[in-house]
Amino acid sequence: MKHTANKKRYDNMPYRKCGESGLKLPAVSLGLWHNFGDNAEYGVMCDMCFTAFDNGITHFDLANNYGPAPGSAETNFGKILNDHLSAYRDEMIISTKAGFYMWPGPYGDFGSKKYLTASIDQSLKRMNLDYVDIFYHHRMDPNTPLYETMWALDSIVKSGKALYVGLSNYDGETMKKAADILNELHCPFVINQNRYSIFDRTVEKNGILDMAKTENKGMIIFSPLAQGLLTDRYLKGIPSDSRMRTDGRFLNEKSLSDDILQKIEKLNEIAKERGQTLAQMALSWLYSKEEITSVLIGASKPEQIVENIAMIDNLSFTAEELQKIDSIVL
Repeated sequence: MKHTANKKRYDNMPYRKCGESGLKLPAVSLGLWHNFGDNAEYGVMCDMCFTAFDNGITHFDLANNYGPAPGSAETNFGKILNDHLSAYRDEMIISTKAGFYMWPGPYGDFGSKKYLTASIDQSLKRMNLDYVDIFYHHRMDPNTPLYETMWALDSIVKSGKALYVGLSNYDGETMKKAADILNELHCPFVINQNRYSIFDRTVEKNGILDMAKTENKGMIIFSPLAQGLLTDRYLKGIPSDSRMRTDGRFLNEKSLSDDILQKIEKLNEIAKERGQTLAQMALSWLYSKEEITSVLIGASKPEQIVENIAMIDNLSFTAEELQKIDSIVL
C-alpha cells in the first residue's frame, strides 16, 4: 500500500541552501550507509524512510557500494520508492556516489570516466530512477587526472542522469582545483560531503571547511556522531546489539578507551544542561556552524530518527559552551 505522507511534514524542519545554488537541504538528512542492505528487514527500512519523510527529511543519501551486498541499499531503496513513495519523488533529494571498489578489474574503482559512467547507469537501474539529484565522486583518485574525473561528472549532468554534482572525502586544496575545472565546464558543483564531528576536526585542519565557505559550496556531514561514540549508549557498558559488538569494521572496543569514555561523560553533562541528549547536542553543534548545510544521520529504527531530529529544538550555543566542548576534546 502506498504511503500517505504527513501533511505537516514541512512545518518544523529548517532548510539551508547548498552554497550559492538554489538547492536546499533539510537540517537532518538520512544516510543509508548502514541498515539498508540485504541483512536488514524490509519493513523496518520502510518505516525509517516513512518516519524521516513525514518529519521533513527530504534528502536520502546512498552510494553504489552501500550494502551488504554492495548495491543492495540502492536496490532496497528503489523498491521502497516504487512500492510506497513514488508519488513524492519530486519532493525528494536522492543522492548517490561512486569512487570506492565496486566490481572486479581495472574499471570498477576510483575515478576514471569509464568507472563513473558505468556506475551511474548501474545505480539508476538499481533504484529504478531516471536521474539522481546529486551524484558524488566518493574519494580522491591519485592515479586519474583530476580533469578526467570532473569531465566525467560534467558529462553525467549533461546527459540528464544527475542534476548536481558533489565531492566526498576531498581535502581543501584538491576541492579548489576541482571547483575551478567544474566552473570552467559550467557544471553545477554544489556540495561537499565529509566526515566531521566534535571528536573529528579533520576538515578544520585540511582546509575543506574554509574552502567550502570561500568557494560558496554546501557542506553535508557524515559520521556526525563519530559512529555512535557521541551518544549516551556506551556510558553503562557496551550493549550486545551495538555496532561495536555486531560490526567492528568502523567501531570496535578499542575505540572506547578510558580517555574517550571520560570525554563522553563530560560532554554528556553539557548536553544535559542544555536539555538535550548527547547525540542531539553533537548534531546541533555541527548545524550551528553557518558552513554546514545538513548533517547525515544513520539509524537502525525509526525512534532514533525522531530523537535525532529533535536537535533542531536547540541550535544555539553560548561562547562558554563552545569553549567547554573544545577544552574537553582538543
